[in-house]
Amino acid sequence: MINNDVLRSLRYMLDLGDQHVVELVRLADPDFPLEKDDVRAFLLREEEPGYQACSDAVLAHVLDGLIVHLRGRDASVAPRPVEKRISNNVVLKKLRVAFELKDVDMHQVFADAGFPVSKPELSALFRQPGHKNYRACGDQLLRNFLKGLTLRVRGG
Repeated sequence: MINNDVLRSLRYMLDLGDQHVVELVRLADPDFPLEKDDVRAFLLREEEPGYQACSDAVLAHVLDGLIVHLRGRDASVAPRPVEKRISNNVVLKKLRVAFELKDVDMHQVFADAGFPVSKPELSALFRQPGHKNYRACGDQLLRNFLKGLTLRVRGG
């Protein structure tokens, strides 16, 4: 899925302003260069003038900042390095951690979106890429997860 679409979905889901997105990034890394104008450019449609593609680094910082914002920072554990490459599986994992979703919750989120997922299918999404039962998360699956999570967070 395009990073800009994920960012748009998160912003709508949590009703965040441009400055809030910048603050999330600052929670993950206070030195990361991101301004409100950059966020506005990420939220534009591709055909609109001023559109800018959201990089993996920006999305990774937003997701890490969201985890810190919702769950707090654990001082006893060293901060994890930010991912260089963001896949749909990584987005799914980070959202699962941020919202503290268990398997039952994940199944309910998919069901709420009208896209039920079986237990083996769900567990395959969270395996390591080299594992024989690993399954790449498709765009449709992530889109439905974001839709179901939005219904859960905003109330449907």
